[in-house]
Amino acid sequence: MINSVDFTKRLQKVIDFHNETASSFAEKIGVQRSSISHILSGRNKPSLDFVMKVLHSYPEVELYWLMNGKGQFPNDAKISKSPNSNIEKKIQKSQIPKPSAILDSALDTMSDSEIEKIVIFYKNGTFKSYKP
Repeated sequence: MINSVDFTKRLQKVIDFHNETASSFAEKIGVQRSSISHILSGRNKPSLDFVMKVLHSYPEVELYWLMNGKGQFPNDAKISKSPNSNIEKKIQKSQIPKPSAILDSALDTMSDSEIEKIVIFYKNGTFKSYKP
């Protein structure tokens, strides 16, 4: 039988490890925010579907560890494969070339060609288009 209090502590550890809020964690695993809230508060027990969604979204989480506390978290063997891991190498801002450097490089490689349009895409889904 699963100990709901201990399960909740391990689930909170996964959420904290990835620097997530309960809301963002729910979104990433594909459940309603209320589901996370109810499990963390002890009101509801996790369903098999819920557990499988956590394991699918966070491959470094081991089933035995999540359910029974046996094993380790994170699983070092799987951590490099996890797209959500906060341990993976992050790109430093200094490593990202400035737009002017990208443009200069493009101009150097295409000195015989004319630029028709430059489009800049932003993370919020908007973009700007420039025509010379």
